[in-house]
Amino acid sequence: MLRVGLTGSIGVGKSFVAGVFAELGCRVLDADLTAREVVQPGSPGLLAVTNAFGTEVICADGTLDRKKLGAIIFGSQEKRQLLNSILHPYIIARQDEVLRSWETEDPHGIGVVDAALMIESGGYKRFDKLIVVHCDREIQIQRIMNRNHIAREVAAQRIDAQMPQEEKMEFADYLIDTSQGFDDTRRRTEDVFRKLDEIRRS
Repeated sequence: MLRVGLTGSIGVGKSFVAGVFAELGCRVLDADLTAREVVQPGSPGLLAVTNAFGTEVICADGTLDRKKLGAIIFGSQEKRQLLNSILHPYIIARQDEVLRSWETEDPHGIGVVDAALMIESGGYKRFDKLIVVHCDREIQIQRIMNRNHIAREVAAQRIDAQMPQEEKMEFADYLIDTSQGFDDTRRRTEDVFRKLDEIRRS
């Protein structure tokens, strides 16, 4: 199986690109779902988060209080890095488990893992090819403002809390620019898919 990493910063349209790859027949795993799986009540991941951040990040029903945890880590790069260092090993192990099961079922397929922090965590090194989705910064800000109903300053702060797009782009085997909207992005994604398909068949 051809293992492909798909990454990009907040608000660049990564989820849409992942959806197009799924339509084209790739198996696609959303790392956000994996991140939720590894902090289910009673999981080692949730216990590790509780030990680091205290019981105030746990809801009454035993689930992770994402809002409270988000408020803690957004204002502090150090705490964000601590959380990532705790959860990334669990997330990567779960992704690898899924990739192995896909490979058993479909040895000649294309498996795509969609993860925002793939480069920062070093997880991108496990993949045969890396795709970085990007867009114009102003469009990125507008998308985040519209999606999350937040002020421009807050949207810009969230972007600046991540690795710069330009830096991520240097790691890419393929780039997909989503600045021109859905139809253009679909065409660009289909172009990349054709290239991956050629590699898979060779």
